[in-house]
Amino acid sequence: MRRRRRFPVVRATAEVLNAANAVQPLGREGYVTIPVFFLGWPTGEAAPVIAGASMLDALRRGIRGDFRGTEGRIALGLTAASWALLGYVYARNKRSRPAFEEPLRKALGDDYVTVAKAERRRRPGGVLRTSWSRRAYVKKTDVVRYGPHRANVADIWHRSDLPLDGKAPVLLQVPGGAWAIGMRRPQAYPLMGHLADRGWICVSMAYRISPRHTWPAHIIDVKRALAWVKENIADYGGDPESISITGGSAGGHLCALTALTPNEPQWQPGFEDADTSVSCAVPIYGRYDWFTSKGSGRPEFISILQKFIVKRPFAEARNLYLEASPITKVRADAPPFFVLHGEDDSIIPVQEGRDFAAALSAVSKNPVVYAEIPHAQHAFDFFGSPHGDYTAQAVGRFLDWVRAKRD
Repeated sequence: MRRRRRFPVVRATAEVLNAANAVQPLGREGYVTIPVFFLGWPTGEAAPVIAGASMLDALRRGIRGDFRGTEGRIALGLTAASWALLGYVYARNKRSRPAFEEPLRKALGDDYVTVAKAERRRRPGGVLRTSWSRRAYVKKTDVVRYGPHRANVADIWHRSDLPLDGKAPVLLQVPGGAWAIGMRRPQAYPLMGHLADRGWICVSMAYRISPRHTWPAHIIDVKRALAWVKENIADYGGDPESISITGGSAGGHLCALTALTPNEPQWQPGFEDADTSVSCAVPIYGRYDWFTSKGSGRPEFISILQKFIVKRPFAEARNLYLEASPITKVRADAPPFFVLHGEDDSIIPVQEGRDFAAALSAVSKNPVVYAEIPHAQHAFDFFGSPHGDYTAQAVGRFLDWVRAKRD
């Protein structure tokens, strides 16, 4: 007979703790938030997949005899408890739709309801199927270069039957990754798949990243991509006069900063005359403050900026950090904004989203919608989970509302 694995209780305890971390982050201060996020995020958003894999593995181990005896029964009980917690997480996520819809309804009123009713319903892609959605909308010829640097590439998502003279609305998607990863694939697939299916064109870009490249290379690339889209998107059937921008995490920061600084020459070297204004912006769980040193996770964040991103001490380059902070750029003529943030975000605490939305709302003449998603972790829209589907639908309705008002 094959020998049973040792320490089944230890393994089962680890599963329970991982599930509990998905229910609520187990750490909110210091660098521990990084492993807390990386373990809790996929577990929370892909709970059915995680639970299913655990059940299959438990069946395999049960056949092997791992759950015999007192220790084995305890291990099985703990493992079953982890399944119950994952089921609770999934059910809770399914109930979160009002957190996405009610802020839009409250801020935009009857016009929002009218536009939302015009939406063509589609079956959610699910966690696994959504990860392959790019294949349906991006051909080899849709991978383009928008600038002179190696990282200056983008994928253009669109339906193959989109008419070239249709003037489809356009969304520029800016990836996150702490300004040091910047992978455009597979970020925002639920959103871009949803919009492309409804006749939008989505441009998913990459940009130069740190530590190899130093700020402000990142924002320059976003501005350059936006200028390229305005000049070339008509060739794909897009409307250069109807371009919105979105992004999550570092991409949320770049998205907000781009929307609040149209045509600023300091970030448009060599293309100063290009129009870099946008119709609206949707930053998701973004960073909006590069200068505050006190608060949850702030000292660690400022340290990372100084060492790897800006590469200059804050004391010697204070104005550079202030200029890079969207919260210092709020303005009366800002375009419409839809700001989303997760209540349980352990990477960028939710207070940052609250403060930015409040500061922008206080001065902007255009709508500022703020949606705080209960129990949501950082990157909650990444998978085709309930959170990912609700994000795609809510953002799509907001973009449609802005376009309807513009037209």
